[in-house]
Amino acid sequence: MECYKEIKTFLDGEGRLTAFPAKRKKKIIALFYLAEKMEPGKRYTEREINDQLLTWHLFRDPATLRRELYDYGFLCREVDGSVYWKSETQPDPKELGIE
Repeated sequence: MECYKEIKTFLDGEGRLTAFPAKRKKKIIALFYLAEKMEPGKRYTEREINDQLLTWHLFRDPATLRRELYDYGFLCREVDGSVYWKSETQPDPKELGIE
C-alpha cells in the first residue's frame, strides 16, 4: 500500500512501529501495515499473535494492537480469543476512509 509513507515517521530503521498513531487515518494505515506481516491461512495462538506483533512494534502493547486488528476486521478469532488468523478478506481502505 503506497500510503505507508504517511506512517514513515512512526517506523524505525527496521520497519517497527515506534508508537501507535492517535489520528484515525494513520492508525488504520498502521493496522494495514501490521496485517501484512501476518501469514495468510496460519492460525496463531494468542501468545503467537502477541509475539508476532511484538516483532513489529516497540511500544510493548500487543493487546491493543490485537484488539484493533480484530475490531477493524484484519483478524478473525475464536470466540474465546484463544486462536487468531488473518481474515481472508481484508478491509477495504476506501470503506475505512483512507484512500
